[in-house]
Amino acid sequence: MSMQHQQKANAILISNAVFTGLTDLPVAASIAICGNMIAAIGSEEDLQPWIGPETKIYRFDDQLIMPGFHDFHLHIIMGSIFLDSIYLHDARSEEEAAEMVKEYAESRPEEQWIIGFSWDAGYWQNKQLPHRSSLDKVLPDRPAILFQNDGHYAWVNSKALEVCNVTKDTENPQFGSIEKDENGEPTGIIYEHAMALFTNKAYHLSKGKKMKTLTNFFHHAASLGITAMNDLYATEAYEILEDYEIFKEFEDNGGLTTRIHLLPVLNSDLDRAKRLKETYQSSMLRVVALKQFVDGVVTGYTAHMLEPYSNRPDTCGDTAFPPDVIKKWVADADKEGFSIRFHALGDGAVRLALDAFEEAQKVNGIRDSRHSIEHIEVIHPSDIHRFHELGVIASIQPDHMYAADRETYISCIGEDRGKYAWATKSILDTGAKVAISSDFPIVGLNPMAEIHRAVTRIDNSNVQQWNPEQSISLADALKGYTVTPAYGTFRENELGTLEVGKLADIVVLDRNLFAVPSEEILDTIVKLTMVDGKIVFQDGEFS
Repeated sequence: MSMQHQQKANAILISNAVFTGLTDLPVAASIAICGNMIAAIGSEEDLQPWIGPETKIYRFDDQLIMPGFHDFHLHIIMGSIFLDSIYLHDARSEEEAAEMVKEYAESRPEEQWIIGFSWDAGYWQNKQLPHRSSLDKVLPDRPAILFQNDGHYAWVNSKALEVCNVTKDTENPQFGSIEKDENGEPTGIIYEHAMALFTNKAYHLSKGKKMKTLTNFFHHAASLGITAMNDLYATEAYEILEDYEIFKEFEDNGGLTTRIHLLPVLNSDLDRAKRLKETYQSSMLRVVALKQFVDGVVTGYTAHMLEPYSNRPDTCGDTAFPPDVIKKWVADADKEGFSIRFHALGDGAVRLALDAFEEAQKVNGIRDSRHSIEHIEVIHPSDIHRFHELGVIASIQPDHMYAADRETYISCIGEDRGKYAWATKSILDTGAKVAISSDFPIVGLNPMAEIHRAVTRIDNSNVQQWNPEQSISLADALKGYTVTPAYGTFRENELGTLEVGKLADIVVLDRNLFAVPSEEILDTIVKLTMVDGKIVFQDGEFS
């Protein structure tokens, strides 16, 4: 007689399609969960001894079980506000955007500031940047700040200028500008760090409002199968939104339903970074790296290019800080053992970031640093091989390619550079590690959108493909959302794949992505989300 198996599973998940992340195709398997760990994986028969009177058994037939999604790049509190703000992406003119602002403002008489996101003049008939006067007509008495699609410039009304004391005499910050007309008056468009003049007031949220919007955000993430995320510092303009203590409160109250990896700012103050790293080191909430900006965005002409913009030959776009400062910060932080992640969007910025990492390696010696470059929208072909050589992770958001108006984008950089826009496959083919993520709230949080764009390369026409040769396989896209982010946060022994001994962060989708045409990826919804062995979302309900 065999001995009674001592430990019993809390839950057993069974499916004909389990994507473990260890191979490129799903297999039939059963998974036993004990506490917060995966205790066993095998056939249904193999797992019989794990079944006790309390064990819950979940059968999913042909629905896909996979590791929980790990969003390698997003902005939590900014995203929480986004979920409670005006979404302007669908506006097709300045007037229509203003009308949407008016309706929203009328429905929210108690809001002191009117905040909006995602307008894009590239989609408007005239393609012209808007002016404060059109907002003043609909909103003369309350300040408004409306972030452009990329989040690197914004449109404000006259009341916002007044409340924030911004006039014709206000000077531009080091990286950024207040656009002015021929009379020197602000037009209502503000770029990069100039946004901080407004966000420091607009984002003054009460504790209650933060708790409410964060709860809403965590529910939203759970419903999309996101079990871990990286919260990246998002420039001076958003500094006021960094509130790690409130995440700690959620953790202490048992309300944190996703693992949060924090990325404070990289600058000369490494003591602050060290303090934060010591303070936040739990399994659910920890500092994993430092973040900084090398440049801005293409359509704002703030992305740093090696050669001038095709339609603005007077500029290559600037760097957010002088190159020697960037290199010094990297060398110093790398020496202290920090992992560093850079926003670098133009080919000039990508090269500078790679150069900074290479120089740090020469000065400090080669170590397991897992530095990363975020976005990489444009890259010079001679830099593609350097990611693998330097051990740098490429962190790419394919849905940005869909969100951008292709015609406007290509008019900025030209067809030749356009061939290397979002060069996911080229980078992956060198053997480099590629992470896929959302950059929420710049685009939506749903991993399915990113995976669909990575696999199909469909652009905003919904028909054409943008550089279709850069498509990657479904398995590589899923690994980019699970395996690589686990590695990028130094947690590949705990997260990222379904293996015995790893943490039970698991998601079940309503269909097997490997057995349906690629257009169905966008229709796929999450059946169940498990974080740390606990079901936090199931069949539309939060627990």
